[in-house]
Formats: sequence, structure tokens, C-alpha cells
Amino acid sequence: MNSKSPIAFIGLGAMGSGMCANVVRKHGGRVAVFDLNPEAVAAQVAHGASAAGSVGAAVHEAEVTFLSLPGGRQVAAVCEEIAVNAQPGAVVIDLSTTAVADARAVAARLTQSDIAFADAPVARARQAAIDGTLSIMVGADEALFARIQPLLAYMASDVTHCGDVGCGQVVKLINNTLLFEQVAALAEMMVVAERAGVTNEKLIEAVGLGSGNSFALQNHGRKAMAPRMFPEKAFPMDYVLKDMGYTIELAGEMGVEPRMANRAAEYYKAAIDAGIGPKYFPAIIELVEGKA
Repeated sequence: MNSKSPIAFIGLGAMGSGMCANVVRKHGGRVAVFDLNPEAVAAQVAHGASAAGSVGAAVHEAEVTFLSLPGGRQVAAVCEEIAVNAQPGAVVIDLSTTAVADARAVAARLTQSDIAFADAPVARARQAAIDGTLSIMVGADEALFARIQPLLAYMASDVTHCGDVGCGQVVKLINNTLLFEQVAALAEMMVVAERAGVTNEKLIEAVGLGSGNSFALQNHGRKAMAPRMFPEKAFPMDYVLKDMGYTIELAGEMGVEPRMANRAAEYYKAAIDAGIGPKYFPAIIELVEGKA
């Protein structure tokens, strides 16, 4: 695998578009792209990618294929096509967030076709995907990680080897669930502070200087919840429930009762039922304050 190796990129949505653009710009070889949305494909072609008419056409000559898809079901379906169309010795790197069991099942399926697999879910926001400053958590054996790390660096400022296949998803799911729990707790406390006479701005300033400071406070609290800015299609609440469902399932498999995760998931489910699910997920504060 070298700087001229042909690459395929499947899935050009909110995160995939930014990641793919970085791959196209920084990679010296051909990058074939495919998505069900022709406008998303055209945008990457404008950056210098080659359009493919199908998954099979995209991956046929690729030494490495990146996936950025909605969830485990889509990843499994696409990998079935890859298994019968990619060349033996190829590598699939899944940037999606899936269940741990899904990642390990797909890896086993691809192994039957002599295709290697790494789960490499990404963290940080859409702007980080555009800027190439994502954090990527990788599940792969050490030899494969060494081969793919330079390619992941096209998209990320931080690339962490978490263990064997599936371990990237373990870390990603825990990371996301901790954030979702913190945002739900922050929503409660911001409403308490407001009603008790403390402004959002002053609360964030003061707590930010104390032991209650957090990434959620400084990013989701300051940038979304305080100004009540919740754009749709940023990271809606059904995505939250998908990821939390994977984590809750994993916790059960590991013999842990995830009480905090279950309670937070109830909050997001209630927000969806109240009609604000399409909004950026920190909009859960609208549920707490009774505006949903």
C-alpha cells in the first residue's frame, strides 16, 4: 500500500463528504466514489474523484475501500457486494458507527474472500471532517493498523489503535454515550440555573472554571444550548438512540446494567416523541424546559 494505491470511498453524507474530500485532495492515486445521491458524487468529482456507477465498480480495482454509512445494516449489505467484487488482499476500513458484533461479523465475512477489515469510527463534528481534524478509533491487528494509519491521517489529527477488530467501535460507542449522558444532565442544570436567576453565559463561565467543566459544556452548552441553536441534519436524535442502543446492548452482553445510559435514552426518546427529534440533539433542553 503506497501513496499511489487506488482507493474507493463509499458513502458521501454529512461526515463522509468531508472525509472523502480530504482523501481526494491528499492522496496521490485514483479515488473512486459511490453514493446513492448523485449530487454528493458530483461534489467529489469536482474535487478530483472518479465517479463509480455502483459499489462493485468502485471497489473492483481498489486496494483500500473506505465506508461511511448510517449503521450496521448498511455496512453489512455493502460489504456483501465488496466480498464478491474486490480483489483478494484488499482492505476495507469502516468509518461508520455500528454495533461491536456487527463489526466482527463483517470482518469474518470478508476474511472468507481474503479481504482485511478494520473498524475505524470517527469522533468530533462535521467541521472536523471538513478540516481533517477528526479523532479516529481503530480496531485492527497491529500489522494492519500500521498499514492504514497514514491513510487515516488524511482525515484525522488523532488516530488511536484501540485493539483488535471491534475495539474501535467499543471506544466510539462509550465516547458517544458519555457525551449524550452529559448533554442530558447539562440540559437539566441549565434550566435550573436559568429559573434560579443565573444566565447561561454566566453559568458556563463559572462552571468552566470549576470541576464541572467538560467538553459538553464548552461545545454543546456554549455553542448550541445557550443560544438555542439546533440546526436539523447536524446530528439528530434518532442517531443518538442508534448509538446508545448499541452501547446498551454491549453493556448487557458484558454483564453490566447501564442505568445512566437507559435514563438518558429515555430522555432522547421522549424528545423524538415530542416532535423535536430532527433537531441537533442538544435540543433536548427544549424538552426539559417544556417547550417541546
